[in-house]
Amino acid sequence: MDALPLSRITAAQAGDAQAAGELVEEHHARIFAFLRRLCGQDADAEDLTQRTFARVWTSIGSYAGHSSVSSWIHGIARHVYLDWRRTRRPGESPPDAWWEACASPDPGPADQAASADLSRVVYAAVDALPEELRTVIHLHHYQGLTLQETAEALEVSASTVKNRLRGALEELQAALVHRPDRRTRLPTSRPS
Repeated sequence: MDALPLSRITAAQAGDAQAAGELVEEHHARIFAFLRRLCGQDADAEDLTQRTFARVWTSIGSYAGHSSVSSWIHGIARHVYLDWRRTRRPGESPPDAWWEACASPDPGPADQAASADLSRVVYAAVDALPEELRTVIHLHHYQGLTLQETAEALEVSASTVKNRLRGALEELQAALVHRPDRRTRLPTSRPS
């Protein structure tokens, strides 16, 4: 996903609005999908996406190339979400119709599910995870970041990401094994 040439990043850092626009265009859909999964509302996700790219623009000069552009932007999006979340009370989970209408275009549980009901159950199970486990699932499985990119976005080590993924998948498997439809199989890991 980081096909953005270094020259465009350099141009954006120098204030080139067209290069910055290309950066937004390349990453907007994935950042919006990530934030929509975290906050559960399209309007909030759009607002958070705009805040993310505003922060990307104001901090583009600090991008040093130590991580991929994608993991850098996802890290900013995560911080924007956490700041937003601190100012809000936790709300109710979105209604079933919302989950059915917003299947992620990226590979994830919805792509493996044979029915909308199973997708709703899986997404609800992910939403029930503690925040640090839920976020690692969103970044790694829904957004398709590698283990290293996920670690960079979360500002933790790759081994911490692996441990969180293992813990999240164990909790999800335990939550879903009690369902009457036991065809649900979660991946043990994605290749990085």
